[in-house]
Amino acid sequence: MLCIDSSRVTIPRNKLIKMKEENRVSGSGFRIDVFQPGDAEGVSGLFKEVYGDGYPVKIVYDPQGFTKAVDRQDYVPVVARTPEGDIVGFSSLYRSAPNQKLYEIGLGMVSAEYRRTAIVGLMMRRLVKVALASPGFDAFFGETVCNHVLTQKSSSTFKAVEIAIEVDLMPFEAYEKEGSASGRVSTVVSTRTIAPRPHTIHVPEIYGGYLAHIYSGFDDSRVLRRSEERLPPDRSTGLATQIFESAGVARIAVNEAGSDFETILDSEEKAARSKGVIVTQVWLNLSWPWVAGCVEALRSRGYFFCGPFPRWFGEDGLLMEKVEGRPNWEGIILYSERARQILEFIKEDWAGVTRKMEGLSLQDPPC
Repeated sequence: MLCIDSSRVTIPRNKLIKMKEENRVSGSGFRIDVFQPGDAEGVSGLFKEVYGDGYPVKIVYDPQGFTKAVDRQDYVPVVARTPEGDIVGFSSLYRSAPNQKLYEIGLGMVSAEYRRTAIVGLMMRRLVKVALASPGFDAFFGETVCNHVLTQKSSSTFKAVEIAIEVDLMPFEAYEKEGSASGRVSTVVSTRTIAPRPHTIHVPEIYGGYLAHIYSGFDDSRVLRRSEERLPPDRSTGLATQIFESAGVARIAVNEAGSDFETILDSEEKAARSKGVIVTQVWLNLSWPWVAGCVEALRSRGYFFCGPFPRWFGEDGLLMEKVEGRPNWEGIILYSERARQILEFIKEDWAGVTRKMEGLSLQDPPC
């Protein structure tokens, strides 16, 4: 901390302003701190600065609601705070999965004036320390945007492993203010295990090579067995759906799957289309010996492989997506070779599914 004794020295105003700006750029004009209830207004203001009103997680614009969510530990945030108390950086651990012991690490952003500083890395380090020291954490994961590689590089800060890519997740409009995207933005998903839980997963034959490669570099052990059973007739399908209308995204967690899977999915898809959804994500449970039946049903509807999500249901999940139109492949910029290989798996499956759907369309009888 720089202290100035005003009784001994007088600094001209123009020089004082210059010193203040230099301190900000060098990083000495902020500190990383835990979130305080009074910070909620500043957090909301920071989101508006970076995203306007376009960020799909709307609770960040509601200071009172966000503070209550922090009290419930749905969010475990840190901030970058100036000596004057302004919030110039924000990031958080937060719950976004069916497994309440799996936290996502993200929502990271920095005020434009401070982006030449080390704020992002410092906030990430603080959050990782919080996660490692907190009881009840199975693992955490992060989604880093693919319209640049800056945040992807930060994954190495918390020793996370790339395991999936969410294709066209974020709308172009969320980045319009900064002009940093030419279309919808995908994200790389990286995860780190805190409490190891080796277990068996069941692998659809069509994705056996993809999953074997991805898990070979993972930080917890899995036994991979082929999924060969049929969807059970004595089980009823249970889905949990979240729709983010401003982003055009539906997220469907399949908590249980039976022989009525396609019938129940029909209803959810219809509801999503009525709300303008253009990206539909479905998570399946890889602990099911019959998960391949769900995969076959989804691929017949245009869904394609995006990667596994360790501990998503307590056991591992598998993400599949359906995107209206052609994904913005050209807008995906990747930092690591591992992420580039995962993208090749995804594009290969998308191409195969697309050919299959086009073939089915040609076989449709004329109206």
